[in-house]
Amino acid sequence: MANTASARKRIRQNEKRLERNRARRSRVRTFLRAVEDAITGGDKAKAQEAFRLAQPELQRAADKGVTHDNTVARKLSRLSARIKAIAVTA
Repeated sequence: MANTASARKRIRQNEKRLERNRARRSRVRTFLRAVEDAITGGDKAKAQEAFRLAQPELQRAADKGVTHDNTVARKLSRLSARIKAIAVTA
C-alpha cells in the first residue's frame, strides 16, 4: 500500500485515467463497429457517413495516447479501402 501522499495521489490519478481511457477505447470500438456494420451491409453512403464520424474519434484516441498513432492510421486506411471497394462490387 502507498505510504506517501504523492504515492496515494498517483494511485488516484491512475484510477481516473484508467476509467477515462477505458471509456475512450469503448467509444472508439463502438464507432468502428458502426463502420464495419455499414460495410458488411453494402451501403456505401451509410459506410462513408459512419467513417466520417469515426475518424475524429480514432484520431482523438491516438492524440490522448489510448492507441498508437500508426494503429489508427492503419485502421483508417484499411476501412477507407474497404469502403471504396463497395462501389466496385455493387
